[in-house]
Amino acid sequence: MQWFDYARPRTLDEAAKLLAEHGEKVRILAGGTDILVQLRAGARAAEMVVDVKEIPELNEIRWDVAAGLTLGAAVPCYRIYGNADVKRHYPGIIDVASLIGGTQIQGRASLGGNLCNSAPSADSIPVMIVLDATCRIIGPSGERTVAVEDFCTAPGRNILQAGEILVSIHFPAPKPNSGAHYMRFIPRNEMDIAVAGAGVAVVLENGNFVSARVALASVAPTPLFVKEAGEALAGQPVNDESIARAAAIAKQAAKPIDDMRGTVRYRKHLCEVLTRRALQVAVQRAKGSN
Repeated sequence: MQWFDYARPRTLDEAAKLLAEHGEKVRILAGGTDILVQLRAGARAAEMVVDVKEIPELNEIRWDVAAGLTLGAAVPCYRIYGNADVKRHYPGIIDVASLIGGTQIQGRASLGGNLCNSAPSADSIPVMIVLDATCRIIGPSGERTVAVEDFCTAPGRNILQAGEILVSIHFPAPKPNSGAHYMRFIPRNEMDIAVAGAGVAVVLENGNFVSARVALASVAPTPLFVKEAGEALAGQPVNDESIARAAAIAKQAAKPIDDMRGTVRYRKHLCEVLTRRALQVAVQRAKGSN
């Protein structure tokens, strides 16, 4: 690993000054489960590493019945799945916070870090997309808000500009009779990168789908929002036929590659199966919600 300087600011202003001073030569560290590995492997370079774990805004979990949930970008997974409000209102978030890496990784890794790493296989991003999450970003030009579905631009790349920090991720309050779920397939029953993953969210009323959102992992250059699959469910009866049609649309939308983890044909098949099964679980959760 190359030599780099290290700083641990306590405020957003301090962090912003460090980022402005060092420009593209700086890297942000929250949990460090990605960036430290990348620096050691030479996949990324840095002259300055800015540790943001001490900044209060990046470490908050704030729930409000009307406003929804705000997760600081550096909140580790174990705090997320240990939070009673998140458990009660956002089981889809619990799905992903409890399966990123293993127990040791979950003590450090954050959803914000998973998002900023911007891997196509990131497990948390599809759930953030289907829950209509937005990112609060602060930088030299001020503050802006970006939908998670627009955040990733290519493998390992995103819309963050030089000097910008992802401060938090906001999730709207869940609607009545709504449910979400994430499901992935890995080749072994241990820590591994998903061959394919599917995140879904639904809202039901009187036996019909009011709305739905579907997003996929590991089958495109970025986590893939399949808007058409959700639109196909809106207004349709909650039954196996409706779900099967949406799953088939997800299969067609997938843009996987052949690699050591799976073929194009296999991954597209998995997208259909995982979307169908995830929708079935989300429907059951929606029927059990208030």
